[in-house]
Amino acid sequence: MYKVMLVDDERMILDGISQVVDWRSSGTELIATARNGIEAYEKIISNKPDIVISDICMPGLDGLGLVEKTWLSYPSVKFIMLSGHKDFDYARRAMQYGVKHYLLKPCNESQILKAIQELLKEREEQQERDKFMDRIKHGLQKVLPHVKEQFLKEFITNKTYGTTDVEYYEDLFELSLISQSVRMVLIQLDEIREYEYLFALKNIAEDILPSVLLSTTIEGRLLILLPESDHVETLIQDIEMVRSTFYKFYKLDITIALSEADRMVNARKLYREMLQCMNHRFYIGEGSLIMMHDLALHERDGALDLNYILDEEKFCLLIKSGNIDEVGQDIERLFTHLDEMRLEIAMTRSYVLQLYAAMIRICPSGEINSFTKGMTMLAEMETLAGLKIFVIEAANQLTKGYYKNNIHRQSSTVDKMISIIVNNYKNDQLSLNGVANQILYMNPDYLGKIFKKVTGNSFSNYVNQYRIQRACEYIRSGDNVRVFELADQFGFSGNSQYFSQVFKKYIGMTPTEFIKS
Repeated sequence: MYKVMLVDDERMILDGISQVVDWRSSGTELIATARNGIEAYEKIISNKPDIVISDICMPGLDGLGLVEKTWLSYPSVKFIMLSGHKDFDYARRAMQYGVKHYLLKPCNESQILKAIQELLKEREEQQERDKFMDRIKHGLQKVLPHVKEQFLKEFITNKTYGTTDVEYYEDLFELSLISQSVRMVLIQLDEIREYEYLFALKNIAEDILPSVLLSTTIEGRLLILLPESDHVETLIQDIEMVRSTFYKFYKLDITIALSEADRMVNARKLYREMLQCMNHRFYIGEGSLIMMHDLALHERDGALDLNYILDEEKFCLLIKSGNIDEVGQDIERLFTHLDEMRLEIAMTRSYVLQLYAAMIRICPSGEINSFTKGMTMLAEMETLAGLKIFVIEAANQLTKGYYKNNIHRQSSTVDKMISIIVNNYKNDQLSLNGVANQILYMNPDYLGKIFKKVTGNSFSNYVNQYRIQRACEYIRSGDNVRVFELADQFGFSGNSQYFSQVFKKYIGMTPTEFIKS
């Protein structure tokens, strides 16, 4: 029931409306009456009505004054105004406070009920709109982190992004970007670039670094956007803490590039400078913090950098991922370009040696010696075709080795997950997210994919199947049990109906039939 309050300084009108109107038929109840605005406001405070039917002309505090005062403290209270002919234009002032319903005195029951119904309908429609907007906002909050990551990635890599686009995302993210002075931090894992490590690195960095504006991953690297700070030395200390914290948990080194301060509109330039830092880490050393002033100028006499022909970092990542087809395509593209350029033999050979050196840096320790000897063989090759064949064979060997290691690493992880299932299958809270976040500290989507890849089954199906197998063994042991006891004992929270459904799915009969058999 919606609560209604009636306000009029004429007792006859007040009593008449109170008694004549069938409030219940409109889904309302009359909770209070008042003879003037001052009395009415006090009762609004104590009774919290949904609707107030008020005369305009009253002593002390008139109807419009009551509307204004109520609107300031209780904006959800809706008004229906009663007015005479001379008051009607005056009453329109109340529209600025959301009053839409006016009744001309004298008015009858049907007019009042109609106004109440219209007002309640508007109220319900507004509530539906509010619920819809709440759902939209809730959904936006869930996807907003992904939108932020995608925006930064596209802004860095998409040259068509303009100021208007940034202004739109400023409003969406509630951030000041276009006029912001920023620094970029680019972080690269020196050994492994699998997603779960980048995910962990991202969480550690965002927890330690001050006031992270945006972050994303680009080509296997973590990119973080920070507001400019006058305390660069403090920022460097925070970055070193990110490195030490990550190494503490994963025993992996990272190389970090820190940009100079510049406006957000120049972010692409900042990113290119950090790539230069990353491309020169071979000279400075992996596991370092590199800034532009750390780099010595490297003269090439007008020669083209290898990364303009082939992305060296992407190439190494493809090898580590075991993607032999794309590795071959990249090598084919490099040698086709070298053939078209027809540079001096020494320069062409230097490009190939640079690529081969990148392969050596990601070699397993047991193969480094043999690959290093290949540098001498490459230096002695006299044809581009010979260089191409040699590099393809070496890359294929390296890629196949990483592929086998990846499969072994995934199998090892799945073995740990199966061991967790065996030890915790009776726990009705056992889930993929719980195993990922609380035990293995890895990304649940990644764990789910490798678990299905190795076992051929989803994690939840595997758990249920294992529970049913153990339940069957228990039944065969000869103890007299009831279905609800089985459901409680084997991880189904005592839900005997669901337990029976799952049991029949895997065994082909209900638990009761199985017990009898």
